[in-house]
Amino acid sequence: MTPIAPTAIALTGDRQITLTRRFAAPPALLLRAHLEPDLIRRWMVGPDGWTMPLCQSDSRPGGSFRFDWWDGKDTRFHATGEYIEITPRRIVHVERMFLPGPSAGIPTPDNHVDTRFAPDGTGTLLTVTMTLATPEDRAAVLASGMTEGMEDSYARLEDILTEV
Repeated sequence: MTPIAPTAIALTGDRQITLTRRFAAPPALLLRAHLEPDLIRRWMVGPDGWTMPLCQSDSRPGGSFRFDWWDGKDTRFHATGEYIEITPRRIVHVERMFLPGPSAGIPTPDNHVDTRFAPDGTGTLLTVTMTLATPEDRAAVLASGMTEGMEDSYARLEDILTEV
């Protein structure tokens, strides 16, 4: 399926990154894809070749999650976090990345993420706003290639939503 629109990236202030993208699916289906482990592990894997061997999501306010990624060779990393708010149109959570390399095992500062699912005609406008701890943390996220990986993941999500 061709995406309705590619993911747009906007920077606000010195600590926020906002991703927006339109999907042909209804908000309820996108919400499920962001909360259910069986769906998450199918799309939220970044570039081709990566997998998510561990995907845990206790999708309730106060619940936690853990996502582990693997490139199929020698690079692994994971994220943990807690859900703060979950409604039919919004997920608010805090996440920490445990990146490979010299800082392996040391979590990044908390990233506050507000994900919104707004009805948009017959589809949904997805808006993900990440608020990082410092301007340097935002710069590191942008330099990491994470936003490009999200584009790959969202393209994969487009295809999966037609099957669910």
